[in-house]
Amino acid sequence: MMTKQSFRCPEVLAPAGDWERLQAAVTYGADAVYLAGKEFGMRASQTNFDHEALERAVTFCHEQGVRLYVTVNTLPRNDEIDQLPDYLRFLDSIGVDAVIASDIGVLALIREHTPGMEIHISTQAGVVNYQTANVLYQMGAKRVVLARECSLKEIAEIRARTPEDLEIEAFVHGAMCMSFSGRCVISNYMTGRDANRGECAQPCRWNYRLMEEKRPGQYFPVYEDEKGSYILNAKDLCMIQAIDQLAEAGVTSLKIEGRAKSSYYVSVVTNAYRIAVDDYLRDPAHFSLQPWLLEEVQKVSHRQYSTGFYYDEPGQFYENGGYTRDWDIVGMVDGWEEGDLLLTQKNKFSEGDEVELLEPGRKPEAFRVENLRDGEGNPVGSACHPLMKLRISCGRSFKPGSILRKAK
Repeated sequence: MMTKQSFRCPEVLAPAGDWERLQAAVTYGADAVYLAGKEFGMRASQTNFDHEALERAVTFCHEQGVRLYVTVNTLPRNDEIDQLPDYLRFLDSIGVDAVIASDIGVLALIREHTPGMEIHISTQAGVVNYQTANVLYQMGAKRVVLARECSLKEIAEIRARTPEDLEIEAFVHGAMCMSFSGRCVISNYMTGRDANRGECAQPCRWNYRLMEEKRPGQYFPVYEDEKGSYILNAKDLCMIQAIDQLAEAGVTSLKIEGRAKSSYYVSVVTNAYRIAVDDYLRDPAHFSLQPWLLEEVQKVSHRQYSTGFYYDEPGQFYENGGYTRDWDIVGMVDGWEEGDLLLTQKNKFSEGDEVELLEPGRKPEAFRVENLRDGEGNPVGSACHPLMKLRISCGRSFKPGSILRKAK
């Protein structure tokens, strides 16, 4: 069995929907990542990790001092239960640091077949009080992922009335579900895709109209005004300004939502929370968020931000349902050579464009693209071919994996 990694508190926990996003999370400072195998995970996707990829992911993470958690958090049906013991033993054999589960029967199987495996209780379990947390701890849970509907005050009471070695994880950034802790059947009802088995079609994001039965063909918009109607749509969550309050309430792991989001999203958001947490740890009593970090989380695709339920008032009013997408990733840094930045193109950009370079652990740097050439050194006016190799003049080196981006 591979050696498991130690736990750092507060932990920055990032999502990994595929290998590229896993590398992004680790490169940009995650203490731990969570991902799914091909089975039993709440995000069904062709890009989820097969057995070989899971083993490779564990090795990669542990070599970088990063913990890896695997979701086993669907509600398995009768015909799936017999497959679970072998899968759990496999996860244990490759050194997975913990499994995330929501079903009590699955929890019992983990204890029976992999007694040394660390168990995290999924937010799907809807833990909102200390009594439930304590019972789950007695059943073998090392960590509870609290329901998104908990306030900071409630989290503090859960922390005060549970064992010290029970870890508390909470979502701090990303999409919010309109249903309690994701327990929703709208997708299943409307499309046959079961949200509780990782296949949510997100019908809560669709644009609805209301029709009264005696007025056929007359469609009335469903919308929210300044008083709010809280119908289906929800804002995204952002708590980067409250790292100190989360830590003081007893949250030991700060979870970023987004296994279905892009590697760019994972990189930027993980980097921002990594730097914010490091700032907090250097001086907990005087934590103040650097303003540019708040600007950073605005540079990914997102819905309007709120603080969710942390301050009792949900604050979910959203006047439209759309996403803000103001920046594009245009290149990835491969290296630096004799004053040239070596890049792989991701989206079109041109000589003279104003761009930013984001390096892991650092504030982004703005500059103008100059002396743009292809990989052989031939001048080009623009980078317009997917994945083409490029060179641009640059005053200093940037780490491989750094991001070149441009405002739209």
